[in-house]
Amino acid sequence: MTTVATALQGIAPQSRDRTAQALRLWPVVAITVAAVLVMSLPNLADPFIRFDDYPALLAQPELFWGKTLHEGRWINYLWHLRGVVTPAWLNFAVYQVLWAVLAGALAVAAMGREGRAWYVAVLALLILVAPPATLISLWFNTLIPGLGIVALYAVLGCRLSIGTHRALLPVFVILSFWAYTTYPLILLAVCLVRTERHSLRDLIGLCVLFVVSFAAAILLTYTLNWQFHGVFGVPLDAWRQATPVADLSGMIANLPILAETLSLLMAKFSFMFTPAAYFHVAMMIGATLVLIRHAPREALYLHAGLWLGMALMVLQVLKLGVVAPSRSFLFVWIFYAVIVVRAAALLGRSPGFVDRMARNLTLLIVLSYMVQTFSQYTIYRPWQAETRAMAQLVETTDMPVLVYGDVMSLSSAKAVQLLSDKALVFRIEQITGRGIVLCDTDPNRCAAADQAAGTAVKVEVTTTGGQTRLSYPQGG
Repeated sequence: MTTVATALQGIAPQSRDRTAQALRLWPVVAITVAAVLVMSLPNLADPFIRFDDYPALLAQPELFWGKTLHEGRWINYLWHLRGVVTPAWLNFAVYQVLWAVLAGALAVAAMGREGRAWYVAVLALLILVAPPATLISLWFNTLIPGLGIVALYAVLGCRLSIGTHRALLPVFVILSFWAYTTYPLILLAVCLVRTERHSLRDLIGLCVLFVVSFAAAILLTYTLNWQFHGVFGVPLDAWRQATPVADLSGMIANLPILAETLSLLMAKFSFMFTPAAYFHVAMMIGATLVLIRHAPREALYLHAGLWLGMALMVLQVLKLGVVAPSRSFLFVWIFYAVIVVRAAALLGRSPGFVDRMARNLTLLIVLSYMVQTFSQYTIYRPWQAETRAMAQLVETTDMPVLVYGDVMSLSSAKAVQLLSDKALVFRIEQITGRGIVLCDTDPNRCAAADQAAGTAVKVEVTTTGGQTRLSYPQGG
């Protein structure tokens, strides 16, 4: 003990705090990793994959190239070029572990310097159960490199000095922007929560640094698109049905789209349970009032980051005229979690009824949302089972496999909100390495395959007893 104390005495106070946080980081990460793997169990062995995430799983860069133009995902495109295909279960496990590392590092950065283990662990778990994180995890193959970049920055926040950490912000903002547009807002959250000496000058300086970095990321993305696509900008793909505007009157006309975005956000945050949405709002307001009373500068930092992010999202929705998906608001839940737990920790300095209520309510959110997340991952199992059964049929024949009927009408497809019938094609390719033909969307190819083969295996979408399933030929 004497040796350790002597060694620590030679470290500057701030460095000593960083060292202590680094020592506490990995026990917290161990808790979050264990928790995320338990919550992910229903989806871990055979994870569900969104149709436009399959190119990342199968390392098919040609199918992702369009997203460099329409979404600016240049880091993700480089990931598609890796040439190595790893199992989906491994990719999902890696993704979830990275998310657990990020949640743990954020919690330690925000609370670790106080050495109050219970609050650190609860904050880490409250971040971990964020509904947007569950939604976006279905694109795990694509987002592994981006999440790795964000998690690395959060870990560095527990190890580096504030000055060094902030100096790296522009580089990490640009790289994470090329993975997912709102990832940089999580980096801003890391910088804000780990700040120990709060001042208006420091806050303004940090926000200016972030805005300049974010603008640089946009400009560099536009430049890359101009260089490789001949377009200086990021034109949205047609399927988004955007209504972009150039003036204030147009933005006002897009206000209903903003209202729809916010309505969906509240619904997703509460797992479609309206009373829970009001509960979160009440918790946010109450926690903010506690922070204003006990730590007003900290409240200013946290709300500055939250509303700067919201301002950017609102501007995007109004300018582009497109509904922003709820998964892109992950940063909102992170700020919410930090505000609530920091308020609970401040109340905990004077133990009493209010302190116990704050702790219990926070713990209630964590436990209930862990159960909800586990349940959410179970809804994909019928689709996985039905497609595995079809894959078994495909593996038993050398003939073309033709699917007749609307795949999107399948009961299992509706349960998982399939988004595209291409998911079935990719899914069968994932399991068998072979292709199938969807006759409903590609009738010409279907007729050609049937005629060329002389005979084919015909799978039909049929409805029996209120359930729509895939049916196979007799003996198939």
